[in-house]
Amino acid sequence: MSKFSVKVKWGKELYPDVVVDTDEEPLLFKAQLFALTGVAPERQKVMCKGVTLKNEWNVKLTNGMTILMMGSKEEVPAMPVEKTKFIEDMNESELAVALKLPAGLTNLGNTCYVNATVQCLKSVPELSDALKAFKDEMTSDLDSAKSITSAMRSVFNQMDADNTVTPIILLQTLHMAFPQFAQTGDNGVYRQQDANECWIELLKMLQQKLPPIKKDNAQSSKFQSFVEQYMSGSFEIEMKCDEAPEEPSNMSQENFLQLTCFISPEVKYMHSGLRLRMQEQLTKKSPTLGRDADYQKTAMINRLPAYLTVNFMRFQYKGNKGINAKVLKDIKFPIDFDAFDLCTTALKEKLNPMRSRFKEVEDAALEGQMKEKDKKEAVKEDDDSNSTPVPFSFEDDVGSNNSGYYTLKAVLTHQGRSSSSGHYVAWVRQSKDSWMKFDDDVVTPITSEDVLRLSGGGDWHCAYVLIYGPRVLRIPKNKAVASEGSGVSAGAPEPMITEER
Repeated sequence: MSKFSVKVKWGKELYPDVVVDTDEEPLLFKAQLFALTGVAPERQKVMCKGVTLKNEWNVKLTNGMTILMMGSKEEVPAMPVEKTKFIEDMNESELAVALKLPAGLTNLGNTCYVNATVQCLKSVPELSDALKAFKDEMTSDLDSAKSITSAMRSVFNQMDADNTVTPIILLQTLHMAFPQFAQTGDNGVYRQQDANECWIELLKMLQQKLPPIKKDNAQSSKFQSFVEQYMSGSFEIEMKCDEAPEEPSNMSQENFLQLTCFISPEVKYMHSGLRLRMQEQLTKKSPTLGRDADYQKTAMINRLPAYLTVNFMRFQYKGNKGINAKVLKDIKFPIDFDAFDLCTTALKEKLNPMRSRFKEVEDAALEGQMKEKDKKEAVKEDDDSNSTPVPFSFEDDVGSNNSGYYTLKAVLTHQGRSSSSGHYVAWVRQSKDSWMKFDDDVVTPITSEDVLRLSGGGDWHCAYVLIYGPRVLRIPKNKAVASEGSGVSAGAPEPMITEER
């Protein structure tokens, strides 16, 4: 039996039913003790019958036995004695500290798919806020959603404080919840996994535990979770029989966490790939004809989330080779994306007021009504002192997008020929034209031009998953606004400024 429970005694504390899996390395067991006690693995001394546990299973553990752990949470820091070091003499880690680069994530052996996913999800500021507000602690029970949510919170907090983070706890909880991610090769190293599959599974876990954000301290919300509120949209589905035009159409609704960009020889742009995927031909039994018939399935968006995820269908299963072979085709994607024509007629009518306000900005700039000072302010996204943001959600639907306008927040790319090999990297926007490339623990500043080169067409990094955030309209504080929630301005057009969130 490779998986069983033991009791761990640490000082005056006793932790019953701590799971041990001897098929995994002892480091993962110590990581679980770290989650329970706060004692880092390198500071732990785990003993059984007088023998200290090392980096391999040199101690034979059995079900129900009691083991002893020694170690303290904190150590007294030594007085730093450091010579002045110039930038050109610094290594990558020291350079990250000097330049105040965001935190990278350590690769624990083909775990770049997890690292890239986490970096992209951290580009959603509201998700960081929701995780910080999450109060439940990680436990040794079988609540995988709680464990993963707690681990995500821990990783996000560490990323805000440190320059390099080793996400061992998150990896362990992910392996426990989804054993397929814990598969190893002949050399004992973890196998590469599909980053989009990891992305979806993490969001589903967060969807179970992260509560929705309530507006103005409201007592209730129409959403069950933050993910449903800010990162999930819905389709209106019409099923129409091509062979029986008189047969009434069947209407239904379907939620989505991602839009899928279909890739075919004729698709050159993301937008056309999305439209193709939202129209499908299928065969099912017709009640009118009493036999199988051809149906047209058409999906139109009737709720846009604040943060819209797009997955490029780059992998196709090849049965003869047993792998998900990669489609390298060049598919262009925009920095600014307009989802308006993918929406239902009813949603388009709701989007129009805010879209009109955005148009006023463009018209004012084109007609020369915007002063030179205002033009300069238009690109100062971080200077909020003279402007006020207009809510990007409908007043009765917190977490939605009320204009259909999006701007690119992050791109997850893959380099290689199959989803189970190669390398994943995250490219995350910091401000208007400032981006960071997160290649595990190596963080490099880049620009929007570098990101647009990720469209594919060769063995270079190809865009696989994209996350778009809402474009935010900002107006000068001295301008009257009739109704921020509705997006209707008062009187004649006034100069306004926009920014990306």
